Amino acid sequence: MPDQEVKPNLNEASTHEAQLAAENIASGEEEAPTVNFDADYAAAQKFSVSEVDRTGEGAAAAEAATAPNQKTFQPQETKTQTQSTGNPDDFLELAKEVGNSQTGSATNVSDDLVKQALEKGERKN
Repeated sequence: MPDQEVKPNLNEASTHEAQLAAENIASGEEEAPTVNFDADYAAAQKFSVSEVDRTGEGAAAAEAATAPNQKTFQPQETKTQTQSTGNPDDFLELAKEVGNSQTGSATNVSDDLVKQALEKGERKN
């Protein structure tokens, strides 16, 4: 893109100095500045990456700066095995505890209902 001349507008000058510069350019006392967009863009690209980032030091510095301060540990899997007692009294106790739950989300379970469930379970085995 070739150089382009800047054409100031007196109505758009936001500061007193900008107004003076626009008046001087309009009267011919000063030359209007020219802008070379391609050259400015190329110069900006040089500054977009620092010298240290072009080497391995930049990657090492970034890694050190973003490294966590505390060690993290991998979770360990634990296995829990339940021991089946086969004793119906254990289930009766559990059913009574659930039936008297304070949350109210459990339904009322009677002893008769638990006995019936146990009998049905024993028949299937």
